[in-house]
Amino acid sequence: MAGSTHNTYSRSPIPSTTSYDSSSVSSATSPRPGPYEGGLMGASPRLMNAQHPQHINMPSGLPGHASFQNTYGSAATSPGPPGMESMASTSSSGTPGASGGQMSSANMSAQKRAYRQRRKDPSCDACRERKVKCDATETTSCSECSSRNVKCQFTKETNRRMSSIKQVQDLEKQIAQVKRENSQLRSMIREGEMDIDSEGPQQMQIQLPEIGSHPKRRQRPPPPQELSRVRSNIRNFGRGIFKPPAPYRQIGSQAHFNPPRPDLPPKHMADHLLGSYYASVHMIIPILHWPTFEGEYEAVYKAGSLHGVPPVWSSLFFSVLAVGVLFSTEPSIHRPNKGKEYIETSRMLIDMWNDEFVIDHARAAILTSVFLTEMNLKSAAWTWLASAVRIAQDIGLHCETGPWPMIEGEMRRRVWWGIYVWDRHMSLELGRPLLIEDADCDVSLPAAIDDHYIHDAGMMVPSGVSPLTNFILPIIHVVRSVSQLIKTLKSPMISPSTLQTFDTHFSSCMAAFPPSCQLTAHEPLDPRMLAPVCHLMNARLILHRHNLTTSCPPEVRGNAMEQCIRAALDSTNLVARAMASSTPSNPSTPPFGPTTNATTCTHIWRCTLFLLFGGHFDAALTCIRASASIATLRDVNVACGRNVAFFLGVLIEKRRAGGLVGSKGYRGEREMDEELMAYVSGDLQASPENSWIWTGSETGMNIVGSSGAANIGASPTLLGGGREEGTNVLTDVEARDWGGWERVEYLVGVLAREQGGYVQPVHARYGSGSSGGGMGFDRNQNQDRSRGNERMSITNII
Repeated sequence: MAGSTHNTYSRSPIPSTTSYDSSSVSSATSPRPGPYEGGLMGASPRLMNAQHPQHINMPSGLPGHASFQNTYGSAATSPGPPGMESMASTSSSGTPGASGGQMSSANMSAQKRAYRQRRKDPSCDACRERKVKCDATETTSCSECSSRNVKCQFTKETNRRMSSIKQVQDLEKQIAQVKRENSQLRSMIREGEMDIDSEGPQQMQIQLPEIGSHPKRRQRPPPPQELSRVRSNIRNFGRGIFKPPAPYRQIGSQAHFNPPRPDLPPKHMADHLLGSYYASVHMIIPILHWPTFEGEYEAVYKAGSLHGVPPVWSSLFFSVLAVGVLFSTEPSIHRPNKGKEYIETSRMLIDMWNDEFVIDHARAAILTSVFLTEMNLKSAAWTWLASAVRIAQDIGLHCETGPWPMIEGEMRRRVWWGIYVWDRHMSLELGRPLLIEDADCDVSLPAAIDDHYIHDAGMMVPSGVSPLTNFILPIIHVVRSVSQLIKTLKSPMISPSTLQTFDTHFSSCMAAFPPSCQLTAHEPLDPRMLAPVCHLMNARLILHRHNLTTSCPPEVRGNAMEQCIRAALDSTNLVARAMASSTPSNPSTPPFGPTTNATTCTHIWRCTLFLLFGGHFDAALTCIRASASIATLRDVNVACGRNVAFFLGVLIEKRRAGGLVGSKGYRGEREMDEELMAYVSGDLQASPENSWIWTGSETGMNIVGSSGAANIGASPTLLGGGREEGTNVLTDVEARDWGGWERVEYLVGVLAREQGGYVQPVHARYGSGSSGGGMGFDRNQNQDRSRGNERMSITNII
């Protein structure tokens, strides 16, 4: 045989199933491997210090296979460890050394041991089938495979345990990766965060809390024995290094902070503002024990000044007055400038560098966030909310501790759940991450009783009196599902089963509200009850609106539009009933406009967009008239009106171009106008994850030079800008250029006339029996109730 040729096939560390090109010999004749001893890296397949064997040059006159007959018949070819071949060959050729017959028994035993040890060395597939010696190493092919120009590989079952170290290392890496992935998947399944749906995209498994259930209480380690001495020493010698847990922490007097005390407002004005606050915000988040707060308030006015009162209580007092200004029904109150003045006073009475907090710090911070939200300064409100959350967590409100006195323990729960509600509300409204993780808090739900009946001696409700008049518990039931809802909104598309799960949960939440708030009720609704219910209606609309994104197929987007219109019609029923109760003949009910908060304004705006898109002009006019009654009392309402006027202009323009937009027939079109889909989706385009119009747009400083950039003027702030009427975001020109709500009503009539007549009955698919869940509400019955003489019908506008 000629000298060995270069092998173009390097030995692969990954076993191959490709057959080599040599005579086929059944591997069944090969000896079976013994038990595998050691771990994956427990034994080396061959001696690592061996020298690489040289290729054997066979004489050209001999057949290529002659030397391989009786392979193990002589010592010359005995496959021993390095050096054994040379020793045997030297003896057989007559060179000095011991002959085979004269070899001592010790040498024979050593050779036999070496022979048995050498058998552990693996042979490649070709050499094993041809039953020849294999001299392959970790990096080079054997001589046989090189000379025959075939691939030197190790794939036979008998050689599996003799895999190279490289193969073992690769397998170990793969096993470690699989273990990590399995551990992660088990963790996700255990936490209920994943549900594999074979019929659709992967969705997270929804685990919504049951109505009225308390958070799971965490187990804490019990004390082993009496440790009063240990506690005293740790308080003393741990000082300056760490603080004890909040319930067991000693709070200093904060005497170093002594700002100038402002003058008290007139008593009659303060009484009115406190009543305004109680009838609005306190109904939603009752974070004050009202009898205690009223007693402290009366004591301050009896003393005639705030001197001697802790600055943090004074800050809380002025934040209550500021929020009361925004919801006041008294025309003589200079809204909102008086509120700005009070909230600034509240801020000046807080030590921004304080390192010891009390519960009034958390109360003042959350009320500041509420005030800024109503002033349409959402980013500032978001920042103050974060302060309230961190203060509450610093003083341990998120943990169920105690025992506490009756009033203090209950108010700790109510302050925490009030902050929790506001965190969920703002995250859903702004599309921002949650600040509070459900797993971090185990506080029990507030008691279903008004704070007037909570005393240190116990909770006592007089017979025949309703124990609860606030809405904190029904709202908590709604917002406890927001964390799962926000996780669901991160998916490209929400599956029908997930939508049904949420709709069912929302129906259960609606049942927790008073009977007058139900969608099947007939009587007028107190306008102050509309804001609590809007938490539920808004969550339902945002859920279904998600599937309008371009990630969803057309049929899914069409169904999402149907469900959004249906949710908007349900909300319109509540709005119409709330407006019907605010009449001069019913002076005990406050007017609709001043009692409406910013959340209700934006929800009415979202409903208006969907109703106009779907051609439900009567229902849209109900929402428009509700917004007109709010007028400039809420800054965001002016911006909503400007947006609705623009949207109506686009609908009219496209209708005149021959399209079916703005009509019920348009929703049956196979292809929807993507421009309109973007407009009707509203503030979905504010989400960094779910918006689709900003891809490829200018960013940063490039926006200033782009043709589509608007002159937005100075950055909005509470005290340094805005119109005299109170708008902080829009400029004076922008606040007037849309023509007001009268023009919006006129444009609705123009759109209806362009459509060629308005079909009065509601489409059958929006009835109570339509698919996709719902609230069990009879739509046709609602339409009959909502039409009244006081409404401006579309016919009158035309």
